[in-house]
Amino acid sequence: MIAMAETIAPAKPRTRVGGIERTVQILDLLSSRGEPASAYDIAKSVGAPVSTVYAIVEELVTRGLLTRDGDGTVWFGPRLFRYGLAYESRMDVLTEAKHEMSRLSRSIGETVQICCRDEGMMVVAAMADGEGHFRISSDVGTRVPLNWTASGRLLLGHLPSDVREAAFRDVARRSPTGRAETDPKALARQAGRDFARRLAVQLGASEFSVACIASPIRDMSGTCAATISIVLAEQKAQANLERYAEAVKASAGAVERALGRPPS
Repeated sequence: MIAMAETIAPAKPRTRVGGIERTVQILDLLSSRGEPASAYDIAKSVGAPVSTVYAIVEELVTRGLLTRDGDGTVWFGPRLFRYGLAYESRMDVLTEAKHEMSRLSRSIGETVQICCRDEGMMVVAAMADGEGHFRISSDVGTRVPLNWTASGRLLLGHLPSDVREAAFRDVARRSPTGRAETDPKALARQAGRDFARRLAVQLGASEFSVACIASPIRDMSGTCAATISIVLAEQKAQANLERYAEAVKASAGAVERALGRPPS
C-alpha cells in the first residue's frame, strides 16, 4: 500500500499587529506630530482599533512612558526623558558636537545645528540659535526627508554608490519649495561628491530663502555619524559662502579630532 502524501496548504501570513509594534507606532506618531494627541486621533492616524490604542495608552501612562493632559491628550512621559538622557550620555559624538556647535554659533553669530539620520529622515539632534533676528522653522526633533537638506545628503555620502541610490529611491520626496532634487541617481552622485569634499550646500530647498551649509562628522570607521551645519538666510550665505564653508568644515574637523580620528 502506497501512502498518499498529505497536501499542506501554505500558511497565511500573519496580519495581527503585536503590542510592541503598536506602542512604537504611538510613540512615532507623537514624535512626528510634535504635539499631544488623543488616543482616538492616534488610533485613526495609525489605522489601529480604538480599543487597542486606548488599552496601550493607559498602560503607557501608568508606567510613566506617557503623560495625560487635562484635556485627555497624551504626550511623552518622564520615563522616556530618563531613557533619552541615558542614551545621550553614551553618545560621544553628540556630546562633543554640541560643544563645538555652541562655539561656532557664537563665533559667526548664526544658527548652527547638529543633525543625525533616523532611517529615511534627517533629524535635528541639537541646535544653537544665532544672535540675529533671522529664525527658521526647524527645531530640535524636526525630521525631514534626507534629500531636502545638505546634511541629509552627507548622512548617506559614505555609503557605496549603489546603496546610496537605492536609499534615495526609497526616501526622496518633493520639498515644499519644489527645489530639492528627487532623482535618486543625481542625489547619489551629489552625496558622494559632497562627502568626499566634506561640504554640502543647499539653497532654498526645504524653506524659501533659507540656506544650509553642512560638513560631515565622521567616526573612526569613516561613517558619517552626524553633521554640523550653519542655517542662515540664503542671500547672506551666497555673499559669504567661502567663509561659512571653511568655518563649518573646521568645526567638523575639531569634533573628529576630539573623538580621536586623525586628520585627513
